[in-house]
Amino acid sequence: MRHGKVHRKLNRTAEHRRAMFANMCAALIKHEQIVTTLPKAKELRPIVEKLVTLGKKGGLAMRRQAISEMRDLDQTRKLFDVIAARYKDRIIKAGFRYGDNAPMAVIEFVDRDVDAKGLDSGPVQEKAAEAA
Repeated sequence: MRHGKVHRKLNRTAEHRRAMFANMCAALIKHEQIVTTLPKAKELRPIVEKLVTLGKKGGLAMRRQAISEMRDLDQTRKLFDVIAARYKDRIIKAGFRYGDNAPMAVIEFVDRDVDAKGLDSGPVQEKAAEAA
């Protein structure tokens, strides 16, 4: 059975993978963009997202967890001071729905197109553009 086998091995030992991802996380936070292979990028994404979540929570215990994961004090400082502040409010709470009182939220991309809000890409929008 294959229970719990979710990550790629990438032809490396566990220690090598852990060190490689720690270095890649530090490089990604330092340069904010790195070029790597697709499998490594797919494996790196959840690790970095968890580090950003630690940065958003803040606090000494979260900072120590991030340091133990990345092993780079300067990049941990940048993660908590710059990057976490940038991604602090990406999900905005929008109250509760009238019918069943379900909590609602607005989710937006980091570099979103402000002019694209409210535009429909369906056939109704295309007909309106042709008529004008």
